[in-house]
Amino acid sequence: MKKKVLLMGASGSGKTSMRSVIFSNNQASLTSRLGATIDVEQNHVRFLGDLILNLWDCGGQDSFMDSYLSTQRSTIFQHVGVLIYVFDVESREMEKDLWYYHDCLESLKKFSPDAVVFLLVHKMDLVRHKRKQKLEEKTAAIQKASGDVGITVFGTSIYDESLYKAWSRIVHTLIPNAAILSKHLTTFAEACSATEVILFERTTFLVIATSQRTNTAPSINQTSNGSSSSDLTTADGSAAQESDPHQLQPTRYERTSELVKAFKLSCMRAREEFRCLEMELPEYTAVLDELTRNTYIMVIVHDPTIETTAIKINIRLARQKFEELQADSNN
Repeated sequence: MKKKVLLMGASGSGKTSMRSVIFSNNQASLTSRLGATIDVEQNHVRFLGDLILNLWDCGGQDSFMDSYLSTQRSTIFQHVGVLIYVFDVESREMEKDLWYYHDCLESLKKFSPDAVVFLLVHKMDLVRHKRKQKLEEKTAAIQKASGDVGITVFGTSIYDESLYKAWSRIVHTLIPNAAILSKHLTTFAEACSATEVILFERTTFLVIATSQRTNTAPSINQTSNGSSSSDLTTADGSAAQESDPHQLQPTRYERTSELVKAFKLSCMRAREEFRCLEMELPEYTAVLDELTRNTYIMVIVHDPTIETTAIKINIRLARQKFEELQADSNN
């Protein structure tokens, strides 16, 4: 099963860098070595079993953009599942960027009207002061150019967890049985007396699904706004965190993705294989272990009487069921 994902935006906006960090395990500090994308660079990324992301990284030079919107229009915008349009937060040609973006939306309406649209206001690390205000100003301009099209906006940087937050939400929309996975994770959490359970994709360590918890923040498939989301933290509102008896951090999902990915890279450099991770702290216990051939699971437990051995046994017992669920989603 293939899902076409268009990655578009002006030249130099950071599209190829973010793709290399998420899908090629490159370090953010090394992305400056990457050259500009020429025309369209296609990558087929096997994500979950038979789910393949057909990622089209489109060069952002004016000549290429003009071609995409004229002679290549039907080829580029046909059968698109997701459009990711990247804006450089420091761009000095925002008016031109919005003009190209608007034309891309018009093409999408004609050839792929059901496509989901994500907007990334990128390179937020370059904004030193009034970061939230800057993002709000950019978001307002983008929403105006979007007209009646439903959009989701994220402020991102390759140097922090914001990139993982955005891409986890993007990929989540492409997984057909994400809600079913969340339901079964909730059942698993209750059986383990776990506070929370998170499912990660094995290679990218993007969040696929989370267990549902009562009186706490929404899971990754929920947004705080029907059509757009545009804050620098997460969709988890502060009011939701206040009702959380364990005060879990609102950026915990994407921060975990970033840290584990970095740890895996360290293991690779040391020629060691990453398999699992166990943490026993005074406040909680966390176990990160393989669940299926394509996923890792993290179990968070606040009950001090529950041993890590018991958690790992429950993970082992759950593997067959989640392998079946993954197989069902690919058929």
